Amino acid sequence: MAKNDRFVVKHEKGWAVKKSRAGRASSVHDTQRDAEQRAKEIVQNLGGGEVRLQGKSGSFRDSDTMPRGNDPNPPRDRRH
Repeated sequence: MAKNDRFVVKHEKGWAVKKSRAGRASSVHDTQRDAEQRAKEIVQNLGGGEVRLQGKSGSFRDSDTMPRGNDPNPPRDRRH
């Protein structure tokens, strides 16, 4: 798992952005969409990585790769 990866997970106060093996959340948001946007900002600012989204049931339902700056060969992700 890359050091820049972030997870959007269910939190007691809404949705949280967390780093793998972190004890605390980076940020907490009312909606999953807001948490996803913040996670993508964080990952892009760190130079790219993976954003994984957790569903209400607890299983991961989606992921999105954020590119490294001006990548000449970006991933061809057609879901986003």
